[in-house]
Amino acid sequence: MENERLTNDVIKALKTVYDPEIPADIYELGLVYRVDISEDGVVEIDMTLTAPGCPVAGEMPIWVKNAVSAVPGVSDVKVNMVFNPPWDQSRMSDEARVALDMW
Repeated sequence: MENERLTNDVIKALKTVYDPEIPADIYELGLVYRVDISEDGVVEIDMTLTAPGCPVAGEMPIWVKNAVSAVPGVSDVKVNMVFNPPWDQSRMSDEARVALDMW
């Protein structure tokens, strides 16, 4: 039950991080590929960018780490940038599609 609460809180924190060029959060955009939470509160996140040349490529992992680190029960955060598989619009949630009018 505690792990479920922590997972939900981490996802809420991820939803506070936005790509500055797109009015949708990184979680709904499908940029987060994996969230793994160990029993001791270490969160490991695999994420990508909408494009490898994204102007905030160096900053976004820091934003993610800061947002998730603020969650009670999280002891450490590791953010891994991955580019395989490449991101595409099919990874977006319906919420992101509505926000971006991409139906």
